[in-house]
Amino acid sequence: MDETVAEYIRRTVLKIPRDEIKVMLQKWGFLSEAQLQTLNFHQIKDNISQEVVQLCEENSADIKQAAVLDIIYNHIYQNKRMWSVYQMKKTGEELEYFDITDFKKKFKRRLRSALQNVTITFKEYEDNAIWIRVAWGTPYKKPNQYKPSYVVYHSQTPYVFISSSVLKSTLPLLCQALIVASNYHDIREMELRSHSLNSLKDIVFKRYSQNFQTCTPKPLEGGNVEPENADIRIVEENRSEKERIHRLNQEVFGSGPQPKLEFAQYRLETMFKSDPKMDVLDKKEPFRCLIKFSSPHLLESLKSLAPAGMADAPLSPLLTCIPHKARNYFKIREKKGLYPESFVSP
Repeated sequence: MDETVAEYIRRTVLKIPRDEIKVMLQKWGFLSEAQLQTLNFHQIKDNISQEVVQLCEENSADIKQAAVLDIIYNHIYQNKRMWSVYQMKKTGEELEYFDITDFKKKFKRRLRSALQNVTITFKEYEDNAIWIRVAWGTPYKKPNQYKPSYVVYHSQTPYVFISSSVLKSTLPLLCQALIVASNYHDIREMELRSHSLNSLKDIVFKRYSQNFQTCTPKPLEGGNVEPENADIRIVEENRSEKERIHRLNQEVFGSGPQPKLEFAQYRLETMFKSDPKMDVLDKKEPFRCLIKFSSPHLLESLKSLAPAGMADAPLSPLLTCIPHKARNYFKIREKKGLYPESFVSP
């Protein structure tokens, strides 16, 4: 077994929490159950990793097997990566039969026609998700296994979730390979980013609905203690206002937890309003701007604005429509001809 493969397997094992190493190795399936029985999982991780490497040497492991272990690790700890959503588009609306073997073949052929030194690994999961790991090299260097790109593609959908390598120049190659392999014509970033891959899926697959109400609004607990000698009318007004904000917030966001979105961006086009007598604008052209939102938990932050007294209730649709605008992003941009970046299949 190559020394670089051995070192990569050792480092991958070291990333895994000690009490989960055995389960992850079983999911990997490269080592037999008899070999796993010989491992002492109660010793320090460095010793465990060395023993795993020795067993892998017996089985003549190569970089492809090591890459599969890395995919399994990143599938379980997917929140350690930053994910972006991309949407693909066909020239027509026809549905085609998806052949996973053909998809893999086309993806590899397209990528390797542009760059020979790449390691491409696939793993399929039960939810029709295809995980793709790409380690990038150069014409003169072997692929860097420590800085790969990850792609999660759900067959029969136009959505792709990408966790890019630090090498930004690889993104166009990756997008070209995706649209060729999946028989699409165009791909563009939807400008949604998060560490929570499942939250991004909830938004684009419409598994999350903002406009629902699951329980009867109740007065908020806490904050309703009446101070001594307080005017009863003021106390009642405060209580009513809190109940109103609580009700409106539930109507907009629902009572459940929000998908964890960390970045959103969309373009706003509106008319500039001014006094006609001032004659500020000679031409009545729309005012265009780019709006960016960033937060560790964007939707929960927006949900907390009104209760915290930082915004009036109900919130402006410009804030509450972010998931809806994201789902319609491709359609909106196509209508207005806003395509600053695209990867179009030749």
